[in-house]
Amino acid sequence: MGKYAYPIVLYGPFPMKSFFKLVIATAALAVGGIASAAPLVTPAELDAIKSQSNVRVIDIRPAEAYAAGHVPGSVSAPYGKWRGPANNPGQLPALDTLTALVRSLGLDGGSHAVVVSSGADSTDFGASARVYWTLKYLGLKDLSILNGGLKAWADAGLTQDATATTVAASRYEPVLNTGLIATQDQVLAQIGNPRTRLLDARPVKFFEGEVKAPTASTPGTIQTAVNLSYEKWFKPGTSLFVAPEEARKIAAAALPEAKEETISFCNTGHWAATDWFALSEIVGQKNVRLYPASLAEWTQSSKSLPMDNTPSRGQQILNDLKSLIGKTS
Repeated sequence: MGKYAYPIVLYGPFPMKSFFKLVIATAALAVGGIASAAPLVTPAELDAIKSQSNVRVIDIRPAEAYAAGHVPGSVSAPYGKWRGPANNPGQLPALDTLTALVRSLGLDGGSHAVVVSSGADSTDFGASARVYWTLKYLGLKDLSILNGGLKAWADAGLTQDATATTVAASRYEPVLNTGLIATQDQVLAQIGNPRTRLLDARPVKFFEGEVKAPTASTPGTIQTAVNLSYEKWFKPGTSLFVAPEEARKIAAAALPEAKEETISFCNTGHWAATDWFALSEIVGQKNVRLYPASLAEWTQSSKSLPMDNTPSRGQQILNDLKSLIGKTS
């Protein structure tokens, strides 16, 4: 049975005219693509589909980790290839660079891409979510993440392979899904808009300006933003994303006020990709966008952009001293 096939089971007398209507409706579901890849798959689910011709497993761990062992049949595409320069890693690489990468992985419009990271911790999940988002932005539709990464695969006792997989390049032409991305100017235009939520995905100390990332020139958050740390979406102490019903409860508790649009950001679009994934792909909210360059770009801008929770210069020096003492104690 094909990927989008639906079994038809009839019980008792069934008029022929109704039967044909049922067949047509079933075909429409399949052709229309209503049935699609689940955004999260378990190791057992991936093991069951990994050999299908349209499935491409993408291992985004470092090359040396891939060489030591990986899901059989997976191809290597380290996370760094999906990221921008060191001073602004959240920036998307040039479109021709991303196109060449996607083609080298043999991906096309009919592919079901499954992204696999290490599963080391909840921060690691952000790498999978960011690559998933990038592929969706490039127009690919059947996408999944291996929940728990390779750690979950290994914990399940499933086979690993140390032989590199090579695939034929595709000729995929991206069709950009611009509804998924927010630029600096677009974020700026939404400040104070009661219909839009600016969502800071960083831990609360970053949001409150107590600490900052090396890529940010100023601590604090974008003006009017609210905070929902990426850490909330995981089973405590693991990199395992919570079940959909639990994710919906988290979203309802943290974000009780409905908005027409949400824009997720963090320091470099990594943690923010997890909030985007949770709200868009798992909870099912509409019009959720990612600001990929995030605060690295926002705070490095040549023009002064509006911020909240920015401490005074004296407080910033005190916070830096506290951080330094914490690292040496």
